Amino acid sequence: MNATAPSTRSVHRLDNPIMPYPWGSTTAIPKLLGRQSDPKAPQAEMWMGAHPKAPSSIVSEGHRTSLADWIASDPEAVLGTGVAKTYQGTLPFLFKVLAAAEPLSIQAHPDPEQARRGFAREQAQGIPMDAPNRNYRDPNHKPECLCALTPFWGLCGFRTTGEIARSFAAVFSGIDWIMSGLAAMDAQPQEEALRQLFGMLLSLAPRQRSQLLDRAGAHCRERRHEDAVCRWVARLLEAYPDDVGVLSPLMLNLICLSPGQALYLPAGEPHAYLEGVGMELMANSDNVLRGGLTGKHVDVPELMRVLRFRPRSPQVITGRAGHAGERVYDTPAEEFRLSVIALDGKSPYRSPERRSVQIGLCVDGKADLTELSGQRVLSLVRGNSFIVPAACPGYRIQGEAMIYLASVPL
Repeated sequence: MNATAPSTRSVHRLDNPIMPYPWGSTTAIPKLLGRQSDPKAPQAEMWMGAHPKAPSSIVSEGHRTSLADWIASDPEAVLGTGVAKTYQGTLPFLFKVLAAAEPLSIQAHPDPEQARRGFAREQAQGIPMDAPNRNYRDPNHKPECLCALTPFWGLCGFRTTGEIARSFAAVFSGIDWIMSGLAAMDAQPQEEALRQLFGMLLSLAPRQRSQLLDRAGAHCRERRHEDAVCRWVARLLEAYPDDVGVLSPLMLNLICLSPGQALYLPAGEPHAYLEGVGMELMANSDNVLRGGLTGKHVDVPELMRVLRFRPRSPQVITGRAGHAGERVYDTPAEEFRLSVIALDGKSPYRSPERRSVQIGLCVDGKADLTELSGQRVLSLVRGNSFIVPAACPGYRIQGEAMIYLASVPL
């Protein structure tokens, strides 16, 4: 490491790439960062991490250094010895601000074994990494957690076959072929019934698909002001008039998270983010199998292999009390841990003595972060992000602010 490179024992500010996906909000991320918004320029995600596609930069003494390069210069100091060893010297998570003004695609993520096999298979087939029909862009799984900053609408997990049958009967009564298919599900185990229904919908002939979408549109537009499921079906139809994915609110759990509530999405879980702003924390992967509400590649056979066809009610995570007033959102993920610090202007937050690398984002208020060595002080305001290497002796934060932290569980 040369003499001008940022110290791997000190806290540093981050500058983060913005992803201009078309479903993004034109105002939420600019407002967070205190920047002018452009009504013609959606800003969907702000990435905080070292993903090869778009790594953050460290800003120190007027110089910029790629976060990926900085970690590679001394992974044990930045990540901690155990984390560096387990994840081969790489940051195992990706932290995001996600700002959805329009619905994202229905999707699911592979488990570790599916990701390894899928990546190896597509490598052997010679599919270019940036090819539109590429499913696996790395050999990693992608568990993720989303915590709402605003009311956040989403779809998550299959409803029970009984609930789906009632919803379909209300909308499609009189369409004999779909009603007879629903009746046949009664004699099957739930997982097999869900698999058959979902597979059938994805492989409908154009005439059958149009029949269902026309009926769903007529039914749901009439009831959109009295029923949230109908409101979302009608809205999705406006954006994707020929996509059977618009029927997903009839099959998946529709949920609205309040600010501060979180949701964990394991492998194989069908889901779609519909609208809202949240903090998203995930394993450092870009593997997505899409199932609708998209113009991108949909690989139906691979999606059917990855999906877990089991009814599951969303488990909302409200967090538990952690170190020094920190609120922790526990998940089964080994790669990441999400927490939030709410400072009241009175009691400071003091970091634990033993910890891994941390990335933080101030989403409200202002505070001062002071290294316990007294060598460095960062003034934080809304929109400021920072990284604390594991080798930093410790720090405290004083002020009135809300700060989200991503770290690796020890």
